[in-house]
Amino acid sequence: MVGVMVGSAALIIILSVFNGLETVVLGLFDTMTPELVIVPAKGKTFDPNTSYFSSLQKNKAVFSYTEVLQENALLKYNQKQAVGMVKGVSLAYLKNAKLDSSIREGHFTLQNKSGFTAVIGSALQSQLTVNTVDPFTELEIFSPKKTIAVNTLNPTEDFVNKSIRVSGVFEVQQEFDNGIIVPLAFARELLGEEKNVSTIEINLQEGTDVDRFKEEVASNLGEGFEVRNRAEQNRSLYHILNTEKWAVYIILTFILIIAIFNIIGSLTMLVIDKVKDIAILSSLGASKKLIKRIFLFEGMMITMSGCVLGLIIGLIFYYVQHNYGIIKMGEANLLMDSYPIGLKWKDYLLVFVTVGFFSFLASALSSNLSVKKIDQINQTI
Repeated sequence: MVGVMVGSAALIIILSVFNGLETVVLGLFDTMTPELVIVPAKGKTFDPNTSYFSSLQKNKAVFSYTEVLQENALLKYNQKQAVGMVKGVSLAYLKNAKLDSSIREGHFTLQNKSGFTAVIGSALQSQLTVNTVDPFTELEIFSPKKTIAVNTLNPTEDFVNKSIRVSGVFEVQQEFDNGIIVPLAFARELLGEEKNVSTIEINLQEGTDVDRFKEEVASNLGEGFEVRNRAEQNRSLYHILNTEKWAVYIILTFILIIAIFNIIGSLTMLVIDKVKDIAILSSLGASKKLIKRIFLFEGMMITMSGCVLGLIIGLIFYYVQHNYGIIKMGEANLLMDSYPIGLKWKDYLLVFVTVGFFSFLASALSSNLSVKKIDQINQTI
C-alpha cells in the first residue's frame, strides 16, 4: 500500500508541475498571441471589407478586432542592418492590457504628436543597437516595390523606404522578438497595400466560449479561411509540452506498475498462509467464485487505499506549493522564484483509473491462485 501511495503521489505531483510550467510558458505567448486569428487558406492577404467581417467587428462577444498586415523587410539603424518581420496593426491592438508587461524599455505607443512610432523586439533591438531615447535618429525600413522598374540604374529605386521613430522595446519570446510593430497605416504605405490584410486577430469578452465562437466563425467564413485558436497558432510549442508530459506519465506509470504488481507476491503469500481457511470455506459451501472474489477484493482494497492516500498527498503538496512556494527554482533572476504548479482534475481521474486498471489485473492474477488447487486441499484436509 505504501509503494502504491508513493507512486501515485509522485505521479500526480509531477503532472501538476508540468501543468504549472505549461501555464507559465503559454502565458508568455498569450501576451502577443490573440485568442483567435483568421488567415486566408491560400495566399498571403485578403480583403476584409465584406459585410460579414463588418458584422464580426461589431459582435458583442468581441473585445478587440485587429487588422494586421505583416511582411519581412530590411531594417537599418545608423550603419547596422537586419531583416525582421514588420507587423502593422490597427488601433484596436492596444486594447490588450498585457502589452505593457512585455515592455523592457520605453513605452508601448504607436502614435504621438510627432506622428507614427514603432515598438521593436528585444532581439532586433540588440542587433541594430536602437536607442529609444534618441530623438534625432529614426529607424529606416526598406520593402521591395510590387512593381519593379526595368533597367533601373539605381537599385534603391526598387524599394520603398520609410523612416519611423522607435518608442519602446518589448521582450516576449524569440519568435516575436525578431519583429517590429507599427501602425497599420504606416505598414500600408511601406508595403504598398491599400486595402488587404494578412490576418485578423480577435480577443473575446471574458466568459465567452472560445471554441464555440471559433466554430461559428469558421462555418460562416467557409473553406477560404482558417480560424485558429492559441493552441493551433503555437502548434510546435503545445506539441513539445504535451509530449514531455506524456513521456513522464508513461515512465512513472511503469514504476507504479511495478509497485502494484508487488501485490501478487503479497497475495500469494496470503493464499499459502490461509490454505486451511480456504478449505474450511469450501467445505461450508463457498464457491470458487466467492473465494476468488474475496482475494480480489482484498487486493483492490490494498492498492486503491494506497492510490487514494497518494492523491490526497498530491493535493496537499499542490496547496502548499501554490500558496507558499516551498520548492525553489534555484535562480534568483528567473521569471519565478519557485516551481509553478497547476491543478487539473483530469489528471487525478487519470491516475485513479490507471491504478485501478493495473490493480484489478494484479489482484485477478493473485485471486486465481486461491482456487487453483482447492480440490486437492479438500482431499488433504
